[in-house]
Amino acid sequence: MLADEALSLFAGHQYSQNRSEHTVVAYQTDLGQFFRFAALEQGVEPESLTVDVIDVYIVRSFLGVLAEHGLARKSMARKLAALRSFFKFLCRKEILEINPVQRVASPKLGRKLPHFLYLDQVEGLLKASDCTKLLGSRDQVIMELLYGSGLRVSELVGLNRENLDLENGLIRVLGKGNKERVIPVTNYAIQAIESYLKMRSDHNPVLLLNYKGTRLSDRSIRRILNKLVAKVSLEQHVHPHMLRHSFATHLLDGGADLRSVQELLGHQKLSSTQIYTHLTRERVKEVYVEAHPRAKNRNIP
Repeated sequence: MLADEALSLFAGHQYSQNRSEHTVVAYQTDLGQFFRFAALEQGVEPESLTVDVIDVYIVRSFLGVLAEHGLARKSMARKLAALRSFFKFLCRKEILEINPVQRVASPKLGRKLPHFLYLDQVEGLLKASDCTKLLGSRDQVIMELLYGSGLRVSELVGLNRENLDLENGLIRVLGKGNKERVIPVTNYAIQAIESYLKMRSDHNPVLLLNYKGTRLSDRSIRRILNKLVAKVSLEQHVHPHMLRHSFATHLLDGGADLRSVQELLGHQKLSSTQIYTHLTRERVKEVYVEAHPRAKNRNIP
């Protein structure tokens, strides 16, 4: 089978699995880059490349070239994940008998600690919206849900009115892999949502609307946050996911148990949530070094 045909078949499969447009395009981009490299290695035109000529050595050469060009390990791991999914699919469909990626090891990733905001910084952002105006009232809802409930941006923009159970202080969100979870909302968020909906004169089922009356996009959320950050003069770069990181960090600082935080965040694996315990440990070390007379001016192992 031609590589282009296999790519189209794989894209159709991903759409049937309810993968987002962003995910499908990202996979197609990474796989397209790989097949252009493979065609060059085989000395053929990309449009005439077939998937059966791909072997483990081509995959390893591809990763080697990416490393030589200084591509970050995280990006290499993402491209390798795309190749794994693609060739696993072809083997399952019996288009290929041997998976050329099966014996390729993933690059080891150094785990980066997520960035978060301190409580006073978050409070500044929560007070930055002009709630006397419709869009300002909407922006307040955005901030209260991103920080108060730890929503992903995709979960936030996907909310409809029917997902709200304000009487019981709950919302229903659709997370990664189309997994639904019910999470609590703060009284501040409930008040912000009720005020925002009272100011609207429409019956649109979508919760968060732009000035045109259509659903907000992920990019719109980033623009709104950037405006609020500029308004309170925060010097550091702040992205929406940082509010989710802050939500988890502040919960653990306040004594929440790891399993509960995992449930609230919608993490499938506990290891994904455990990264936040490293943040709290680092902060404890900082406080110790700064406050204890015997610990000042020395590094804590």
